[in-house]
Amino acid sequence: MQIKLSEINYSIKNNAAGFIDECDAAYCGRIREIAENIHKNAQKRPIVLISGPSGSGKTTTAMTLEKMLDEWGIETHTLSMDNYFFTLTEEEVRLAEEEKFDLESPDRVDAELLSSQLADIAACKTVNLPKFDFKNHSRVFSGKTLTRKEGEIVILEGIHALNPSVVTLPDDQTTRIYVSVRTRVEFDDDSLLHPEKIRLMRRMIRDTIYRDREITETLKMFNSVQRGENAFIMPYKYRSTYDVDTFIPFEIGLYKKPLLDKLKNILLDERVADIIKTLQKVEPLDISLVPQISLIREFVGNGQFDY
Repeated sequence: MQIKLSEINYSIKNNAAGFIDECDAAYCGRIREIAENIHKNAQKRPIVLISGPSGSGKTTTAMTLEKMLDEWGIETHTLSMDNYFFTLTEEEVRLAEEEKFDLESPDRVDAELLSSQLADIAACKTVNLPKFDFKNHSRVFSGKTLTRKEGEIVILEGIHALNPSVVTLPDDQTTRIYVSVRTRVEFDDDSLLHPEKIRLMRRMIRDTIYRDREITETLKMFNSVQRGENAFIMPYKYRSTYDVDTFIPFEIGLYKKPLLDKLKNILLDERVADIIKTLQKVEPLDISLVPQISLIREFVGNGQFDY
């Protein structure tokens, strides 16, 4: 799918609030369709798996589904695959800092523990939930337990959720969702901004807000993240029951103020040349206009969900 930047600019200039509402409603409408089908199949398919590359909006999609299903009387619980990462050794942390340890690899996930717990959850057995401490690069058991009751739904979101070597549950017990930015932004000269660059902008802002990470650090990891996505995530998107394009057309206007000047101060880097071009041409959008329910709040902060 493609959208002209000129169309985005026209909508921001002429009716920004209406444009925002329209874009958010389109995303929520797609999630509602999926939620309705999950609702219908709750007894047979109690586990929902959500995968997608970094910056795709997995967390908001999971939490939006949970909120909808809860409101319809289907008690729903959301788990993050991140909490099933193996503890990193000091040597692995050092290698990761030198970009010599692949943080995107499915080998980082304790697949045996994850699949065992999901099987127990599906069977309504009690599990002790792990928690990954990113500050100390270690996994601990949180003291929290989960016991799914008949008819309840459990959502697992994570980059490797559709990889059958990581999640070994039978397909007939799961609903599988792949989320990513799929839309390309088209310029007047017919050139295009690739969806991966929209996700990169999201990650730059999110990492600054939530992870105390400089834009240059996020950019430094870009090539490694892309390699991991191509090798370990995208090959399994064919297994999805549903695909969701999480591009929100107004979002680029939000990124102009926090990103443009900082990116222009970075030494010439071909990876951000098309992003700078986009931000120079897009109409700015005031973040105060964006409701807390918007998926974009996952990346720009102050959303309805606690990330």
